[in-house]
Amino acid sequence: MLNRSIIEDIFFEALSCGGDFCEVFMEDNFSTEIATLGGNIERGMSGRDFGIGIRVFKGLSSVYGYTNDLSKENLINITRRITKSFKGDKKETVLNLDKAIDSVNHPYINLPSEVDLSKKMEFTKRAYQAGMDYDEKITQMTVNYLDQEQNVLIANTEGVYVEDKRVRTRMLIIAAAEHNGQIETGYIGPGALMGTEFYDKISIEDYAREAARNAKIMAMADYCPAGNMPVVVDNGFGGLMFHEACGHSLEASSVAKGLSVFSDRIGEKIASDVVTLIDDGSIVNSWGSLGVDDEGMRTQKNILIENGILKGYMIDKLNARRMNMNPTASGRRQSYRFAPTSRMTNTYIDKGTSTKEEIIGNTEKGLFAKYLSAGSVNPATGDFNFSLSEAYLIKNGKITKPVKGATLIGNGNKILQDVDMVGNNLEIGQGYCYAGSGALFIGAGQPTLRVKTMTVGGREE
Repeated sequence: MLNRSIIEDIFFEALSCGGDFCEVFMEDNFSTEIATLGGNIERGMSGRDFGIGIRVFKGLSSVYGYTNDLSKENLINITRRITKSFKGDKKETVLNLDKAIDSVNHPYINLPSEVDLSKKMEFTKRAYQAGMDYDEKITQMTVNYLDQEQNVLIANTEGVYVEDKRVRTRMLIIAAAEHNGQIETGYIGPGALMGTEFYDKISIEDYAREAARNAKIMAMADYCPAGNMPVVVDNGFGGLMFHEACGHSLEASSVAKGLSVFSDRIGEKIASDVVTLIDDGSIVNSWGSLGVDDEGMRTQKNILIENGILKGYMIDKLNARRMNMNPTASGRRQSYRFAPTSRMTNTYIDKGTSTKEEIIGNTEKGLFAKYLSAGSVNPATGDFNFSLSEAYLIKNGKITKPVKGATLIGNGNKILQDVDMVGNNLEIGQGYCYAGSGALFIGAGQPTLRVKTMTVGGREE
């Protein structure tokens, strides 16, 4: 990593040009991606990405630059260029890069870079074979293997100097099924913040069979009827709905600018009593976790909504200045090419007291959303929509026939108030989030819960 004396020279240059805060983010990232189709390699990539980002604040202004040329001359020159709009007297500054940061430990055993490619291919072949063997209706299996080892160094003029190693692996499994000329797909993507020992902790075959089951059921399903009805959302990655519907609206990147429906509402009741929403980047080995965030702060559990009351936001350093609040270890970025901003880590609705069976049994007529596939939200209004990859009708308190083509349409502010039952079976799924600071690994989760009424898009009966 970068010599401390060079980091200090960057800091002196930034502060002497009028800045009042400077940060360096250095990254050395190794990654592998293997895409297979029909059990054969379709695409393979293994690479290294290396560089440094330099960020300088003056008051509420921020300027960012990055490079992969780590020569002292280049780094000082970039610092001068990004601070040329700042004006101020040269300062005599004493820097001490010894602020103790005790990062969260996320243990790993097998570094992916030390595992043979043949072993990684074996993982994909096991998934392919299990999916194809599930049923004769399964016509194709796509299995992608991903791993990453991201080594970062973060230092700033507040004295922070910390390193973090982030080792991740994930498998993306897509099954295609055909029935009467109709083709549908099922998807599942297990992953964790650990090495390839992850595949000793799970059954790859069970996950592949689940993707195949999903595809087969949806290929044989009728289309979903449209209308307003109660919706029961299953545990796990169903939490994506709240990630999109209200999570983005609780990020300081929109709150600080007054662009969120939840701006300036701390202490207000914004959800039903059974809703507690948490963002926690410290969950050991969870897909969306980090040892420290991308601004060098130890990750932590942030309670955003507690029993319906808005308790806090996800806040990065720059927006902490704008809001006159403390950062919450929520500063994240895809790589050194991006300046960090407030982003989610593992965001979930906390467990309640009901069982899944009680929730379904208390729903006379409605929709059971087992898997969500994608969604979007407007943080300024909270309006959202989601497509479902697996859903069922509920009648007389029982799950009945499967339906496809369903979408959920609503408003984040309203849906929080309309949750009336929350289960005790919390589970967190794995995914990606795309926003201003790039594509990030995130966890999204919840127990089984019920929204008493939602607009369901489908086909009119």
